[in-house]
Amino acid sequence: MSDKKESFPPQHQTHQPGDEREMQPQPESFMKNYKPSGKLTGKIAIVSGGDSGIGRAICIGFAKEGANVAFLYKDEGKDAEITCNHIREAGTEALAIKGDISDADFCNKSVQMAVAKWGDLNVLVNNAAEQHVQESITDISESQLRRTFDTNIFGTFFLTQAAINHLGDGDSIINTTSIVAYRGKSVLLDYAATKGAIVALTRSLAASLTERNIRVNAVAPGPIWTPLIPASFSANQVEGFGESSPMGRAGQPDEVAPSYIFLASNDASYMTGQVLHPNGGTIIGG
Repeated sequence: MSDKKESFPPQHQTHQPGDEREMQPQPESFMKNYKPSGKLTGKIAIVSGGDSGIGRAICIGFAKEGANVAFLYKDEGKDAEITCNHIREAGTEALAIKGDISDADFCNKSVQMAVAKWGDLNVLVNNAAEQHVQESITDISESQLRRTFDTNIFGTFFLTQAAINHLGDGDSIINTTSIVAYRGKSVLLDYAATKGAIVALTRSLAASLTERNIRVNAVAPGPIWTPLIPASFSANQVEGFGESSPMGRAGQPDEVAPSYIFLASNDASYMTGQVLHPNGGTIIGG
């Protein structure tokens, strides 16, 4: 990964969560330089929002470490196909499941499909999210507020509820929160609120599952170059994305996925209720 500052060409996508193949430059999400060591050999993982961005890098990283991976995606079929191909190239099996995680029935059916295919489940990554820029709290409609919470919070709850009875001793749940849960973001009020809720959920769920030895942790990325960025911000805002970080640049999905690999593996056996912060150098308490 380069440490040099980089600006992005102005660009905007009109749909959430966005298509990676339409971005310029393409995000680094294929874990090309990652050196695996069999940390997840024989494990079964489910990743929501795994078709692109951070989710794609997680899926491919898990596969490189030996896990079979099922991932959920909304409607980005071409991105999902690319992710499947890279999982298989890593030597494991892939299962792409299309649908909306705000639907509890879809979450239940997705977990059932993965368990039916492989007979087990060891790692759940709640990663899918959406965000919508609004300048004022009065600009946030009831439908937008409910939609953001439906995806980011209710989807996390529903998928966790569906998976929990299939997880056992030594297994892991990893949630994606955000730097904005700690710093706030004036134009992402509802999104930031959901990400703060995910921190609280992570800590509470970790405490409730300690006796079962199921670890629950989270990752709070900073500014990362993913499809959600051009799908959320204006073309001019995208151009300077990430420049305010201490490193002066946005991160890449490949720089975030190793945090999930660590938390999913036995290397993190003494960690639960914690949050990792791959954010380019911003100091965060908690």
